[in-house]
Amino acid sequence: MKTEGKNWKCARWLLIAGVGLQFYFVQELVAAFVFCAIGFAALALVIVTLYMLRKGWEMGVTCVFDRQNLTEPGLEFGGPARGTS
Repeated sequence: MKTEGKNWKCARWLLIAGVGLQFYFVQELVAAFVFCAIGFAALALVIVTLYMLRKGWEMGVTCVFDRQNLTEPGLEFGGPARGTS
C-alpha cells in the first residue's frame, strides 16, 4: 500500500511538471511569434518608405521638368508607351 501512494505522488509531480512545460513552450512560441511580427512590420515599413520616396522623387522630377519637351516621343507623363500607336 505504501508503494501505491508513492507512485501517485510521483505521477502528480510528473503531471505538474508536464503542465508547467506546456506553459513554458506556449510562452516561448508566443514570444517567437511577436518577434517575427515585429521584424515583418519593420521590413514592411522600410519597403513602403522606400517606395514612397521613389514615387515622391518621380513626381517631383516630372513637376520640375516640362512634360511636353522631353527628348523622345512617348516619354510624356501619362503618354503611350514607345512603339504603340
